[in-house]
Amino acid sequence: MVIETQELSFSFADQLVVKSLSLQVPAGSIYGFLGPNGAGKTTTIKLLLNLLNTQDGSIRIFGQDLQSNRISIMSQIGSLIEQPAIYQHMTGKENLINRAMLLSVTEKRVDEMLALVQLNAAANKKAGQYSLGMKQRLGIALALLTDPKLLILDEPTNGLDPNGIIEIRELLMRLVRQHGKTVFISSHLLSEIERMATHVGIINNGAMLFQGEIKDLESISQPMVYIETDNTVDAANLLTRNSYTVTDVFDTHLHVPFTSRQQIGEINALLVQNGLTVFSINKQQKDLEELFLDITKAN
Repeated sequence: MVIETQELSFSFADQLVVKSLSLQVPAGSIYGFLGPNGAGKTTTIKLLLNLLNTQDGSIRIFGQDLQSNRISIMSQIGSLIEQPAIYQHMTGKENLINRAMLLSVTEKRVDEMLALVQLNAAANKKAGQYSLGMKQRLGIALALLTDPKLLILDEPTNGLDPNGIIEIRELLMRLVRQHGKTVFISSHLLSEIERMATHVGIINNGAMLFQGEIKDLESISQPMVYIETDNTVDAANLLTRNSYTVTDVFDTHLHVPFTSRQQIGEINALLVQNGLTVFSINKQQKDLEELFLDITKAN
């Protein structure tokens, strides 16, 4: 395990914000640390980065105790907490050169990072003129200057448009696949974490609700095909006769477990060919609130 905590707890005054948290982050994984705003994600990350002192429990990173090996551990971690610390009046490249000088990193590494995060074309543009997605990519480049083994990111897609989110997702997946990094990323967006993570931990009110491989989460967060027809009872009976599993039947719509886009097309064709009017048919993903309820019921 690259990150392993045991019974980690932290309080601000009399408010317990992290409760007996036991994280297990495997090497070479993208670990999605998922939870609503205020769940304790940022506090946990600050504990992992030793920005807050551990009160109760233990933290081991790279197999070493954080408290007694802080300097050697931190030298192998790159991080981006909330917004990247960049100088708006400097170009992207100047920001990287400035940080590289402080870290005794060569300028060659700066050029490599610009290429890695695909900012070569904007290297000499003022960072203040960058889009949010470009600023986040620059922040990740800054975090990667020392070639760390572990990258810790707190809500890196927060506030980004769809293109920016896709850029960050593809970059992180490339870092793991091609460069052997381990990525620990917090988010409140279940759909985004499911697209890139190999492992996931879900917390709420500081306590872990679920931890495991993403495939284990999928058994809980099974997406559904939402079908709105002019006769849901007849539609449900027809689908059942044709070996589809109907999980919910309401007055206006029904649900079938999603398996593929092809399945949606086949269901639509079957209903129409049998004289039923389909007003709407689409894939629906459970949101965090529904997922929390399902996990709570399962436990």
